[in-house]
Amino acid sequence: MPIKIPDDLPARSTLEAEGVMVMRETDAIRQDIRPLRVGLLNLMPNKIRTETQIARLIGATPLQVELSLIRIGSHVARNTSNDHMSSFYRSWDDIRSERFDGFIITGAPIERLPFEEVTYWGELCDVFDWTQTNVHRCFNICWGAQAAVHHFHGVPKHDLAEKAFGVFRHRNLAPASPYLRGFSDDFSIPVSRWTEIRREDLPRDAGITVLAESDDAGLCLLDDPRHRSLHMFNHLEYDRTSLAEEYQRDAATGDAIQVPKNYFPKDDPTREPENRWRSHAHLLIGNWINEIYQTTPFDIEAIGAD
Repeated sequence: MPIKIPDDLPARSTLEAEGVMVMRETDAIRQDIRPLRVGLLNLMPNKIRTETQIARLIGATPLQVELSLIRIGSHVARNTSNDHMSSFYRSWDDIRSERFDGFIITGAPIERLPFEEVTYWGELCDVFDWTQTNVHRCFNICWGAQAAVHHFHGVPKHDLAEKAFGVFRHRNLAPASPYLRGFSDDFSIPVSRWTEIRREDLPRDAGITVLAESDDAGLCLLDDPRHRSLHMFNHLEYDRTSLAEEYQRDAATGDAIQVPKNYFPKDDPTREPENRWRSHAHLLIGNWINEIYQTTPFDIEAIGAD
């Protein structure tokens, strides 16, 4: 089944050109099935790129998914036009009475700020609490994952001596997990962050399972069943050129930034990088969507009733 997104969302033309099945709103209405409702709370500065990356992965699953774009109400986007935000996004306050089968919270380029100094921290904490009654399954990414683990479990984040930046091999620590179904024993994932969550800080009685970890980049993926959440500290959703563009942006500003490791052929930033993580990105999101489909109530209003 295709993904359902607004007819004139910029991501549509990109996804159609890649062969992703995208359903028009008028066609979706005629199908006598209930699509899975997935909300995307997009905290990234380049919102159009992030929309496309997430929609690409969700659109590859065999189920009809309705993607809703959501923003923090107390924060004004500076890198995306007001027209785009008003046309395609609703604030969390506008949708807080609704229910979702799945909910994704992205990263944000503020990870070196203490959580409590983030201008919208209070509203984000309200969102996290709301997911426990109005969302069946959550998927938190990078800073969003760090924030969730801090909010629910009091886990701190730690500054790194240098940015964890590149494509790193990770070990599959839980091959029996439904979320890692079909995963190889190790796999490559893009990493781009200045902070980390450490294994020794995870509460022993929290019921958290470490699903994937890297010797070089640390924790990657946690299963937090008590909060019906996956916490991914890295960026499987990234495009082939995402790390290159981050490197070029930082280098242009004069910041001391190293070439992303294990990314450019022979570590030469003049050469085109290769995407070595795409298949596992599709596999992880596909497994997550499948778990939602297998367990979510048929009546969406029943979400949170348990």
